[in-house]
Amino acid sequence: MKKHLIPFLAVLLLMSSCATNKKVNYFQDIQKRKDTTTTMVKPDPDIRLRPEDKIYIQVNSRDPELAALFNLNTRDQQTGTSRRELGYTVLKDGTIDFPVLGYIPVAGKTRDELAAYIKTELINRNLVNDPVVTVDFMNLQFSIMGEVNNPGTYSITHNSFTILDALSAAGDMKISGKRKNILLLRPDSLGQMTAYNIDMRNFASVHNSPAYYIHQNDYIYVEPNRKQANESTVNGNTVQSVSFWMSLITFISSMATTVSIWLAK
Repeated sequence: MKKHLIPFLAVLLLMSSCATNKKVNYFQDIQKRKDTTTTMVKPDPDIRLRPEDKIYIQVNSRDPELAALFNLNTRDQQTGTSRRELGYTVLKDGTIDFPVLGYIPVAGKTRDELAAYIKTELINRNLVNDPVVTVDFMNLQFSIMGEVNNPGTYSITHNSFTILDALSAAGDMKISGKRKNILLLRPDSLGQMTAYNIDMRNFASVHNSPAYYIHQNDYIYVEPNRKQANESTVNGNTVQSVSFWMSLITFISSMATTVSIWLAK
């Protein structure tokens, strides 16, 4: 009887391991392929400006004194140190008050588009003949919660910031996080939320999702799996919990011993 019990237990453990891998592994559609090259249509990666965003704009020219007319006071008068925290906050109507040019529209533009717009305006108005315009984001961030190792609010450090970057910044998902149903909430300029669900087990689904690229003020929530959710309760003994399988193995072993003793009589 015991000889038959060992293979049975081995099969149970193997089935449990296979089921776990299907729930935990990332990008299973790629792992199953022999080739490693995947061509897909990428969503628009560019972050576009919204009201309340804060930006830093620097104008340079061969004539430093002329360029200084279009820059905020970027140096501390007493110490001479850089003051890059000085910037422009996009107003509710989507504009900023820029030196000499006045109120200019910026909402909906990318960094490159805004830099090109300011450069064109300076040249067309005969203000600066050779302007070099740099635009940087100053306060873009996202929040990530739930089953990640380091939940919190993080800065968006570059223009094309993806869901993979966001999970990496938070120390990756815990093993107890649901890979198949990550929730991303995205507010627009009016505060309306759009919800996206991402299945991290499928690369095609992730890469083609509108939520692949993180935008400013996104909220990401990683849901706990059933095992973790049940273990947070007093009696969380489910088919996915370690205690369940330990209890089952103990029960089967006890039954096998009892049957062996009964047959030996």
